[in-house]
Amino acid sequence: MSDGLQPGDVLSYMQMCSTIGVNLQRGMNFRLRGIGSVILMSLRAGAPYADKIEDDGRTLIYEGHDVGKKPDSPHPKRVDQPERYQGGSLTQNGLFAEAARKYKEGKAPSERVKVYEKIRAGIWVYNGLFELVDSWTEQSGGRKVFKFKLRYAGLDEGNRPVAHTVEDDDRLVPSWVKLEVWKRDKGRCAYPSCGAGSGLHFDHIIRSHHPVFEGRFLKGPSKHSDIVRTSQSCQARQD
Repeated sequence: MSDGLQPGDVLSYMQMCSTIGVNLQRGMNFRLRGIGSVILMSLRAGAPYADKIEDDGRTLIYEGHDVGKKPDSPHPKRVDQPERYQGGSLTQNGLFAEAARKYKEGKAPSERVKVYEKIRAGIWVYNGLFELVDSWTEQSGGRKVFKFKLRYAGLDEGNRPVAHTVEDDDRLVPSWVKLEVWKRDKGRCAYPSCGAGSGLHFDHIIRSHHPVFEGRFLKGPSKHSDIVRTSQSCQARQD
């Protein structure tokens, strides 16, 4: 089921839940009914899990989740991340790991996963549709944690290629850039004649094509320095 989002779309927490159709209470959500799999990530300083991006932003390494915090129990960060509950059923870690194993064994296609990233309190970005291609466990801080490897699919839920502002630009915009752009543009569309505060999107801009943006970019030589926030109507001007 398509939700009409494009990678880079900015949403509040309530908008995200409304779009998905579920009030999300956890970061890992395997095959939500009628929706598919969804994960919530964060690369912010102090985030509870060690998520990271690789391959110039095309690959996501996502850390599994801890046991729930309970009174009179060890701190969750001192306990192995569980694959099964005490009753034997699979946890979210176990469900995603099993899907990755089936894919690697050729028994099932890769699991499609929608990825949303928290960039600040109450503000999320839709990073796009990813394919789960691998999982493993490793030692971290004296305990076992799950790791999941996801690759950007470049497709929407209808298997149609996702359009990008810059040709062949299928990379995740780094989190620090998203946050700095948010602060720089004060949470509004960067077009001087617009200034909308909702329906926003992170866009790569080719400076020579958009002289109105001269002087509004982060410093740096990469395409990531050419990021602006645009409203839906202003984004259409670039097509």
